[in-house]
Amino acid sequence: MSMSEVIQDATKWLAWGGSGLGVLTILAYLFGWTIKFRLTGTTIFTLLLSGSCWAFNQSYTPPLNVEGYKYAPIVYDNGFDLVVAQASNDFPEESVRPTLLQIAGNLKGGGRNGAQVKVRLRKVESAGDGISKPIILGEIINDLKESKIIELPARNYSLNKDSSDRDNKEENYSIETYD
Repeated sequence: MSMSEVIQDATKWLAWGGSGLGVLTILAYLFGWTIKFRLTGTTIFTLLLSGSCWAFNQSYTPPLNVEGYKYAPIVYDNGFDLVVAQASNDFPEESVRPTLLQIAGNLKGGGRNGAQVKVRLRKVESAGDGISKPIILGEIINDLKESKIIELPARNYSLNKDSSDRDNKEENYSIETYD
């Protein structure tokens, strides 16, 4: 049973329970039972739980699952337009696209204000003694305003600034080390 089904069932049971307790509460006031105030509290609490379950069910969206996805933790999220996930060194090439699609599909709007969020998948390779070099395996854009995912063509990314890339309009990054 999925989470949304459990919440739907709980909402129905709590609503029926609250209604039944409501009838008992009315009878308690009519006949002057001493338990009337306890029934009032229990009825209100049960109906409150039912309303809360209903509200959660309306706002709940199950996470997107893409076949072929491999786990890659998010290592950077600026909260607006860039999310970077870290792939392991033995990350399979055929899992890059499904992983990017799943990460982009599970992004929430939040404070991003309808931005086009770039989702990147990278791995880090050793470039020498204590120096590492990030390699971008793929990139995808999630347009939150239009509610669509824009797939970028696969290309070979280079993160080291090269003099031949200075006129290139693509974003290039340089890793600087300080002694």
